[in-house]
Amino acid sequence: MRSARYRFNVLIAVVFVSGFAQGMLLPLLAILLEDAGVSSSINGLSASAFYIGILVISPFIEKPLHNFGYKRMIVAGIALTAVSLIVFPLWQAIWFWFILRLIIGIGDHIFHFATQVWLTSMSVEGNRGRNISIYGVSFGLGFGVGPIMTRLIEIHDALPFAVAALLCVLALLLLIRIDNAYPENIHTADVQSTWQRYGKVFRLSWPGLLGTFGYGFIETTVHSNFPVYAVRQGLGVDAVSILLPAFAVGALVFQVPLGLLSDRLGRKPILVGSLLIGGICFLLMTLSSSLVFLAVMFLIAGLFLGSLFSMGITFMADLLPKEHLPAGNILAGICFSLGSIFGPLIGGLAIQVFAEGSIFYTIGGMMLVLFISVSFFNPKRAEVRSGNV
Repeated sequence: MRSARYRFNVLIAVVFVSGFAQGMLLPLLAILLEDAGVSSSINGLSASAFYIGILVISPFIEKPLHNFGYKRMIVAGIALTAVSLIVFPLWQAIWFWFILRLIIGIGDHIFHFATQVWLTSMSVEGNRGRNISIYGVSFGLGFGVGPIMTRLIEIHDALPFAVAALLCVLALLLLIRIDNAYPENIHTADVQSTWQRYGKVFRLSWPGLLGTFGYGFIETTVHSNFPVYAVRQGLGVDAVSILLPAFAVGALVFQVPLGLLSDRLGRKPILVGSLLIGGICFLLMTLSSSLVFLAVMFLIAGLFLGSLFSMGITFMADLLPKEHLPAGNILAGICFSLGSIFGPLIGGLAIQVFAEGSIFYTIGGMMLVLFISVSFFNPKRAEVRSGNV
């Protein structure tokens, strides 16, 4: 039997591969579709297929996790991604790639759902923040390295897909060497209707779920809307190439320290403080268009907001009994997808209506709304309202 440390290391390595595949696909497909003459609006709609896939599969993955266990679900998710990557170069049609993106969204969510439940259930509360933050760093590193693969299209259009698929196969080989495990079963008395149970789980853990919503909102708004805003406001493409990496670097640097702080000081104070500081940073960006000033603000915002997903998942896991972690992680995926869909829609509308400062007001305002919401959370009151879950 493999040690828990070995299993943890394998899961972290496989998460890197998932981040790599996602980070590569977003710019790669955008470039290929742009070169093919596809309009920017259709190009953006195609990118939403990934998040639609997450929403489509979310209601159906809890029962298979109990039936097949963590390892088999993770293998299924990675395998779906690998097969889709291999098929991409065979036919360049917008509707065909939309379907493949949707399938990758399904596979990726199956993988992350099983991995997150496994990691949160195997981690004691005293080191859960550290473990989930390492998970976030590994995904972030993969997501950051992935776009480099777009340069391989100069050699052959299929080469980036082949490299990503090969990494998925290597991940599958690593997974073969760990033992399977199963989540704790729901007590018979707790098996009511699925929607009733999800409602109670939401009422117990909604502050953590707001963290995952906030991360989806800020990630897609920053990467989808800010480049458009920067060009329209005369900041230029060079500014985008500096500011977005500044946010990403901040997120990577502070993930683990924030996780360790949350283990010591509690999840709520760290989440509330991060939302407040990050929201203020974005609002301050309206004061100056200096590239140096904006870079510093993006870096500080990344330090605190780049960990929203891992902090949200950790907080959610603290608030729920182990047998309800699968339901909690399903809701986390749904909230992340909703944030990822609504972020660009609200951000794009704000750019059209308000122009100067719009994107900063949108992100900063949303972070402060989440800050106020989480600040009023009382765990004991939530338990009383929900009853015994």
